[in-house]
Order: sequence, then C-alpha cells, then structure tokens
Amino acid sequence: MLRRVLASLLLLAAFAAGAADLPGSADHPAIPRYEGAEIYAYQTQAFTDWRFLKAPATVYGGLQKNLAASEVLEGKLTRLTYRAPPERTPLEIFRNFQQALADAGFETLFACEREACGGRNFNHAITLDMHFREYYQDQRYLYVRLKRPEGDLYASVYVLLNQSGGGPNKGRSLIQLDVLELKAMEQRMVVVEAGELQKGLDQQGRVALYGLYFDTDQADMRADSAPQLTEIARLLQASAQLQVLVVGHSDAQGALDYNRELSQRRAQSIVQALVAQHGIARERLTAVGVGMAAPVASNRDEAGRALNRRVELVDRAQ
Repeated sequence: MLRRVLASLLLLAAFAAGAADLPGSADHPAIPRYEGAEIYAYQTQAFTDWRFLKAPATVYGGLQKNLAASEVLEGKLTRLTYRAPPERTPLEIFRNFQQALADAGFETLFACEREACGGRNFNHAITLDMHFREYYQDQRYLYVRLKRPEGDLYASVYVLLNQSGGGPNKGRSLIQLDVLELKAMEQRMVVVEAGELQKGLDQQGRVALYGLYFDTDQADMRADSAPQLTEIARLLQASAQLQVLVVGHSDAQGALDYNRELSQRRAQSIVQALVAQHGIARERLTAVGVGMAAPVASNRDEAGRALNRRVELVDRAQ
C-alpha cells in the first residue's frame, strides 16, 4: 500500500534534502510529507485517546464546547507539525494531501474549508499549537480512515496560513497531521488481591487501583473490570466493619468540572456494582469524584497521565 502512495505522488514525498527537522522526529510511515516541508513539532504515544473533529465546530469555547462535533478513538497516536516551503498556499498543500490519501485508499469522513469549518470556533476547537491560533481565514481540514486487517488507521490534516506570526513560521503555510492507529491497550496492571488491599489500607489508609476499566468519556465499567471488583468485594466481606470511600481520579486532559463530574459518576458505578453484584451494604460505601485534583504523577506525558487515571479505596476509620 505504501508503495502505491509513493508511486502516485510528485509533490508529496520524502523530505527535501537539508530540511531542518526537529531532532528525533520522523514522518508517519503511511503518510509521506509535502515536498520541502519541515517538522518542527513531533509527538508519539503508544496508547492514548484522541478526539477528531468530524463536523463543523459551531460553538464558541474550544473543543469542550463542541464535543458533539467530535469522536474519540483509542490507539497509537502520532502528531506531526510541519512548516511548508515559502509561497505554498494552504489550498495547494490541502489538495495534494487529498489526492495522496485518496490514492492510498483512505476514505474521507469529513472535509471542510474556510468558514464552512466553523470559522474561529473551529480553529479554537482544533488548535493546540499557538502558531495555529487565530489564523482561520484560509483554514482547511480533512479527516480520513484507512481500513486495515491489523487495525483501522485514522488521520486528520489541518492546514492554514500563518499570516502575522514571527520567526521561521512567518508567512508560511502550517500543517498539523494527526494519525491514530486503532489497537487494544496492553494490559499491564496487576489485579490487587483482597489481602494486599487490606495491607494498603492498614499501612496508608488508602490503596490505588488500576484494574477498573472505563471507555473514554463513559461511566459504566467494562466487563474486564470484574476480577478487580471481585477482590474489592472479598475485602469488604472479610472485614464486616470496614467502610470505604470509593474515589475516582482523572488526568488533567479536559475541563476541570467535566472531569470531576465524570470521576464522580465512575465512582458511583463502582459502588452500584458492589451493591448489586456482590451484596455489599450500600451504607458502607461512599462515592467521591475528585477529577484531576490529586495527581500522583506529572500530567505532561502519557505515562504520568495513566497513573493519574485511577480509583482509590480510602478507609473511613470510625
């Protein structure tokens, strides 16, 4: 498939000789770059969730106000930010990407240009890089999918003209390419057994759990949470006087109030499952959602965010 892409392109190719790429960066193997473009920002995450815009953003207030215009996918994420060569317009770059991706078998899920995207509202909803902020007069966006046996690949291309910003990006078209490869998360967290739960409560008054799973933006536990839920029930059944807070925690991505409310609903769903499925008395359990307020690691990278997305049991010592 990649050979077909490369053979069909004249302007989209491997980077031009001498391009000043960010050290350690590289093109995504499925999508070559626009000729002469330079990578100035680069990020990869082995497994995370990412929101792609799939419709115009019509509400002022950024992505959190336009969630209905987006969809969340989980998998391996690659983010590439390019500056195009001088005098290359967003239209020329955008049309090249459209043709290249179509030739490679990608299906267009959503495309828009200029005000049809939602104008400034779209720019604020999609922009994480300050170099893209407010330059929406000639914005162009493409959201595509490539079906593959090993897992579908989704990509978005956002192109605009930096009309007044200084530095090396001044007067250049900028390209944001986000690529997500669907895949299941590697299960690396060990189920904490009832005896270890009791030990943690005895020693620290609380214990962190990572074996209770929720889909992105959902409050209902997934079926693969059952082993950890059973161990919590065993703990409570073995200690008839034990009362606990079930505390939901989140990472720092998203709005403060939204994360707090979601973590509260998740904690409540755990309480409800313990009552309904394991017969634990409701008065022994208190659901609390604190959102991003009590991190145990930095939220600046995915490894830290994964540690912050947790549930804690806290002993309500009488």
